[in-house]
Amino acid sequence: MRILHFSDVHIGVETYGHTDPATGLSTRLGDFLHTFDQLVDFAIDTSVDLALFSGDAYKSRDPSQTHQREFARRIARLSHAGIPVFLLVGNHDVPNVATRATALDIFPTLAVPNVITADRLETHVVHTRSGPLQIIALPWIRRSAYLAREETRGLSIDDINGQIQERVTNLVSHHISALDPSMPAVFTAHATLNTARAGSEQSMLLGRDPVLMQSAVARAPLDYVALGHVHRHQVLAQDPHVVYAGSLQRVDFGEENDEKGFCVIELDPSAPPGRRLVDFSFRPVDARRFLTIEVRVRADEDPTQVALRAIERSDVADAIVRVRVTMPQEVEAQLRESEVRGALSSAHFVTPIVRDVQRERRTRLGTTTVEGMSPQEALRLYLETTNVPEERARTLMEMAEQLISEESERAQH
Repeated sequence: MRILHFSDVHIGVETYGHTDPATGLSTRLGDFLHTFDQLVDFAIDTSVDLALFSGDAYKSRDPSQTHQREFARRIARLSHAGIPVFLLVGNHDVPNVATRATALDIFPTLAVPNVITADRLETHVVHTRSGPLQIIALPWIRRSAYLAREETRGLSIDDINGQIQERVTNLVSHHISALDPSMPAVFTAHATLNTARAGSEQSMLLGRDPVLMQSAVARAPLDYVALGHVHRHQVLAQDPHVVYAGSLQRVDFGEENDEKGFCVIELDPSAPPGRRLVDFSFRPVDARRFLTIEVRVRADEDPTQVALRAIERSDVADAIVRVRVTMPQEVEAQLRESEVRGALSSAHFVTPIVRDVQRERRTRLGTTTVEGMSPQEALRLYLETTNVPEERARTLMEMAEQLISEESERAQH
């Protein structure tokens, strides 16, 4: 039984792109669809038994019709090829108001064949060409699904998360105990595990998300644990395999050095529980490159010439490029940005040049305009131009997303 595990497609991310004159759409939308197509082609060409998606189809909780159409097109290709598709609801797929439909509800509503959607903690039996497979599905943990409002009154975020963690752990344990040992079993979740790490090797404990202990899910008789939410691909354990597939496309410079792709798992249904995994591999995709060019200038040097030499040594073609110039204050006026940007003409996108002036800090936004930007995009631009460390910037972005979501939810009531 061959399973393809992927996650965090995030259709709708359009930062670091421009309008494609041929389509009128963002070139970054094309990037995300390009890597998604590579996955779909592989699944069909190799006749996988199941495509298992661990959440976050879109960037927005309320995706545009175009984004929904493009995601559905690729799911339909898998469905028409006779490949079952299991779709788990992630945090970007759930609406701000609990009574509204998720971004994935259209598939069961239209009864799309071979597509199963999971929006609650539940055990599913999926029938594949190689036999049945049990999937315990844990979608994004919403506090309202596990704690009543009166139960949270007076509690801190840490206390609330602690209670949710305990309840979810107990429920997951119950589902694992109820598995049929005669069938292969997989657990999938869109969640943060306590052992997950970001690209900077810092623990992904953001303080606002409920965090599950790895020991709660890395258990027999599970044959594989398929995770989503953390964008960096990583294997957290091997008995059973506990794996974040990672995102299919780089979202920001925090993922500059991360390899992107999907996972392929081979199970032997005839083997005993917990010993059915016979092969695991990570398949890279051709994702858009992010490139940071670090330029360090001495007081006796021309910063423009130093920057041009650094660019000449770099492969900037079709990449999303950030140039960061560290220089003494006395030579800052000699940096001619127009020449630097001219040398980057083959790049796909160039961010505002970051000036890290020694003994004096200045923020430059270059020619970028903030009109029309979302709050998240404006914050991301500010964090980049002020040289905030990558992991801190990632944490601030996550917290901003949560605050904006909570404020939007309050506005609905």
